[in-house]
Amino acid sequence: MSTLEENPVAGGDSDALAQSETATVTEDMIFPVPPTFDDVADEREYRKKMLVDALHILGDRNMAEGAAGHITVRDPEFADRFWVNPFGMGFKAVQIENLICVDHTGQVVSGNRPLNNAAFAIHGAIHAARPDVIAACHTHAMYSKTFSSLGEPLKMITQDHCMFYNDVAMHSDDGGAIVTDLEAGKKLAESLGDKKTLIHQNHGIITTGESVDEAAWWFIALERACQSQLIAQAAGEPKIIPDEYAQHSYDQSGYSFAGWFQFQTIKQEFFLQ
Repeated sequence: MSTLEENPVAGGDSDALAQSETATVTEDMIFPVPPTFDDVADEREYRKKMLVDALHILGDRNMAEGAAGHITVRDPEFADRFWVNPFGMGFKAVQIENLICVDHTGQVVSGNRPLNNAAFAIHGAIHAARPDVIAACHTHAMYSKTFSSLGEPLKMITQDHCMFYNDVAMHSDDGGAIVTDLEAGKKLAESLGDKKTLIHQNHGIITTGESVDEAAWWFIALERACQSQLIAQAAGEPKIIPDEYAQHSYDQSGYSFAGWFQFQTIKQEFFLQ
C-alpha cells in the first residue's frame, strides 16, 4: 500500500526538483510529487490518512511513549482548525475515525474522544502563529529528549545534520515542564519563529512542515541527528562542517519538498511489512 502520487515531472514539479543539483529530470520521467485536489473534502480525507500513517510509522519506530506525543494537520477548509490524535490512544492504535478536530479556542468540533491539553497548548499556538505550517509533530522520543537536556544547539557534524542548518530554534524558558498553559504555548511558538524545528530544553523536539509527511520526516531525521551527536560527543570532539558546506548541503536537503520526498521512502518500506 502506498499513498505516493507518481506523475510525469513537468513545469512546477521540475522547478522544485531543480533545487537539488543532483536531480536529473526529463519530461517523460515518472516522479513522486504531492497530490493536488479540486475537492476540499477529498483533501481533508487525504490529510487525515497521512496523519494516521505518520502516527503508525512513528509508533512502529518506538518514538512515542504512553499518552505523550501528538501530530497535527491543519484542516484544508477551516484554517483555524486542526486534526490531531486523541488523548490516551497509542500511536499505532489510532485510526482515521478516532481523530478529533480542534479549533484555535481548544474546542473539539469533530470527534468524540478527549483532547490532550498539551497538544492544544503547543500545536494550537504554532498553527495560529504560523499560517504556513500545515502539520506539526512532537513526541517524547528517546534520543531527542535526552539531547534536549544538554541545552546545546545541534552541531553540523554530518551531512544529514546540515538539513537543519540555521533551521533549529531553542527554547529553555520553563525547564521542560508539561506545556498545558496557553501562554507557555505562545512562548514556544515565539521561540520557533520562522524555523522548521525546535529543541525544547529538557522536553524534546517539535517539527513542522507544509505537509504531514514533511513534518514527520524532519522529526525522524532530527531524532537521528540528536542520536548521532550524542554518540559523537561521547566518543570525542566531533569536527564541525564549515558554514559554506553546511549551507550547500542544506540547500540540497533542507527545503519543504525534500522533506516530503524523503518520507515517501519510509512509507514504502513500512507498507511492505
